[in-house]
Amino acid sequence: MTEQSAIHILPYTQIVGQLEMKLALELAYIAPRIGGVLLSGQRGTGKSTVVRAFARMMDDKLPVTLPINATEDRVVGGWLIEELMRGELVPQPGLLEDANTRLLYVDEVNLLDDHIVNIILDVTSTGVLVVQREGKSEEKQVSFTLVGTMNPEEGGLRPQLLDRFGLMVNVTAETEEDKRMEILRTVLEFDKKLSQLQPGESSAGYVEENKEYKAVLETARQKLYSVKTPVEIDRKCVKLAQKFKAEGNRGDYIIALAARAYAARHGKTEVEEEDVENVAKFALQHRRPQALQNNQMPWNDKDNETVQQILNGD
Repeated sequence: MTEQSAIHILPYTQIVGQLEMKLALELAYIAPRIGGVLLSGQRGTGKSTVVRAFARMMDDKLPVTLPINATEDRVVGGWLIEELMRGELVPQPGLLEDANTRLLYVDEVNLLDDHIVNIILDVTSTGVLVVQREGKSEEKQVSFTLVGTMNPEEGGLRPQLLDRFGLMVNVTAETEEDKRMEILRTVLEFDKKLSQLQPGESSAGYVEENKEYKAVLETARQKLYSVKTPVEIDRKCVKLAQKFKAEGNRGDYIIALAARAYAARHGKTEVEEEDVENVAKFALQHRRPQALQNNQMPWNDKDNETVQQILNGD
């Protein structure tokens, strides 16, 4: 089975495991102002599989992928080379424009030039792409869901870049034998069904499942800002960021926004403590001093206990 077979076109609703990764992607879609998701883990842990499946469900196509060797012109836009060689200036949209309203996937983001990463993160947080050509500056409204992946064994991100990713997930390989068996059987079964399809035929059952799931996320996105956040919840978000020594104010904001997205995802009209508890890890683990200093981002049971104590007012 090759990378382009069932494992990379497995419907999102059929993917087993990696619940944290899936949740982070969904929250970033529901609340675009979160500013993107960083997935950190070794090769073979399903990062690309989940991202591609999510993009196909939401956009009915694979994500726009930014290559490691991408130049600034390729990212923000430049001129069509063929026309330029003939002396004509014809604008060529960059990858950020191509990703508008879709998912932008940056594999091995830690190996990308810092300047390019900065540009992408600026557009993600502001929704504005500034393109400068021939001394003229043009602003374009661009919105996409940013997902970056990295293998920590190949180096980390600079602290100022790490902090600007809204959510971060440590992705690990499934170690439990029964769970690995479930993943394997799911992929093999889907691969078998694909081989039985006639030309032009689709796996209608899976397509319908994806549509229903997509509708839930779209509804949550539409209702995001109708979800109320009580003042006491906001204060607990601030206390969490302070307790984990997150630098600046971004952590406070991301916890509150992600909690609101989580509440919207579950059809609530008001954010509760449990919503904050379920997103705190994603918003804080990469903003702690040890993470910013050496890219060490483990989150343990003691951290979970600390979150619960603050939310319970202990």
